[in-house]
Amino acid sequence: MSHPLLDKHRATLDGALQAIHTREYWSPYGEHPSPRNYGEGSDVAGKAAFDALLGKRFEIDQPGVQGWYDQETSPYGAALNVSYPVCDPDALIQAAQAAMPAWQKIGPEGRTGICLEILDRLNKQSFELAHAVMLTSGQGWMMAFQAGSPHAQDRGLEAVAQAWREQSFVPSEANWEKPQGKNPPLVMKKHFEIVGRGVAVVVGCSTFPTWNTFPGLFAALATGNAVIVKPHEVAILPVAITVRTVRAVLAENGIDPNLVSLCVTDKREATQHLVTHPAVKSIDFTGGNVFGQWLIDHCRQARVYAELAGVNNIVIDSTDSYKRMLSNLAFTLSLYSGQMCTTSQALFVPAGGIDTDEGHKSYDEFCADLGNAVSHFLAKPEVALAILGAIRSPDTLQRISQANDGKLGKVVLASNKLENPEYPQAQVHTPVLLACDASDEASYGHECFGPISFIVKTPDTATSIKRSEHLVNTQGALTVGVYSTRTEVIDAMTQATLNAKVALSINLTGGVFVNQSAAFSDFHGTGGNPAANASYADAAFVANRFVVVQRRYHV
Repeated sequence: MSHPLLDKHRATLDGALQAIHTREYWSPYGEHPSPRNYGEGSDVAGKAAFDALLGKRFEIDQPGVQGWYDQETSPYGAALNVSYPVCDPDALIQAAQAAMPAWQKIGPEGRTGICLEILDRLNKQSFELAHAVMLTSGQGWMMAFQAGSPHAQDRGLEAVAQAWREQSFVPSEANWEKPQGKNPPLVMKKHFEIVGRGVAVVVGCSTFPTWNTFPGLFAALATGNAVIVKPHEVAILPVAITVRTVRAVLAENGIDPNLVSLCVTDKREATQHLVTHPAVKSIDFTGGNVFGQWLIDHCRQARVYAELAGVNNIVIDSTDSYKRMLSNLAFTLSLYSGQMCTTSQALFVPAGGIDTDEGHKSYDEFCADLGNAVSHFLAKPEVALAILGAIRSPDTLQRISQANDGKLGKVVLASNKLENPEYPQAQVHTPVLLACDASDEASYGHECFGPISFIVKTPDTATSIKRSEHLVNTQGALTVGVYSTRTEVIDAMTQATLNAKVALSINLTGGVFVNQSAAFSDFHGTGGNPAANASYADAAFVANRFVVVQRRYHV
């Protein structure tokens, strides 16, 4: 039996299903903040909606309120002063469990339809969400709009489509008839119920509070689970807006809104209590290795979908488009001050240099040219401020200082602090490039989160490829790249990435960058190396979030 909201959004679902089948470009949500995509006045209305949230309590009618949290900060230095209810985790879990039977009863059709309606409603709030993402994460405005709103919604829709596809493989009933030779056949009626595993917890991160939250949120919700979203304590507002919208759509459709709730806390003990509760059956996490590994080790009652740290890297062998390669790399290393899980950190370059369309370039010449490319790219303040955004964490600032002091390698390009006239307190820093030897793995061989990259001198390209594969196998990576004009190098690099189970970008010199990932086409992570044990979004990301419970009887 269909559902009115599934009928309403059927074209969107069909488009998503077709896209994940063909992996061609498709998106229902406009990535440009223009009136053509969002209507006249949508930008002004979105900003007004965001401004109306500042300086007051974020009211959300959840059970177990014990107090209010008001310590959220902005890397831009903007005053947010929003207070959020702090709720007893046990009360949220109890309410979530009570809401699940009705959610199960409406079936995959109802759940999918309501999830599609939620995403449509969130898309209409894209400007409001973008302002919240920008001022909590430190992203520049355009990136905050795109990654924080339509691209995050794309990833949520991708999870819903995958969940629908997996659930649609299970029939609701079957007539089972087994021949018995001369005797009458055995005849049974069988019914199959898709049941969510239990309460899901989605633990958010500070840098991409919606993009990294939506896949787990919608994968769990669409497969019949209640969801408790625990945002990072410094990036709550975009998640709170999301949860409030989800709850509103649920209530409008006769579902207890406590099916989805917001758990705000800055206390590690409270989070640990929540995620280890016996009722919690899945956990989505994006963040550092220490807490991520703690979740994997201690939350034995749940399936943990974790995206952790890694060392993304690029092997540079040769190029027939030297300037465009340098331009592409400059953008890659500068975007959002390297505060992305996909930003390249180690660039492997042969000691003997590389062949280019501008002649042979020595290792030192390449280092100097890349430094110049980054400086040129960020020469205009308005471009630099839009691309770099602001540094989110004090730990990142400390790493930049160490790198500038030469403690991590020889400084090729020092990081400079820039002033943002609109946000004078913002910590804006250009990238720092360091030169080191392949043997200096203690420096480049672990994640240095932020705008810090290493140009690693290797004996030859073959060694570069081996180093790349070794890093992915031991430290993990979400992205790997190669630049080469030689087929045998590309073939060897391809095999190395198959061995290490990591995505490969080859000779990117145009408008696509290694740290960008497109929903419905690119798999974000493979789940096959230490950087992530899951992928946004393949069938495995959704299929184990539900079980099939059958009943049968003789006819």
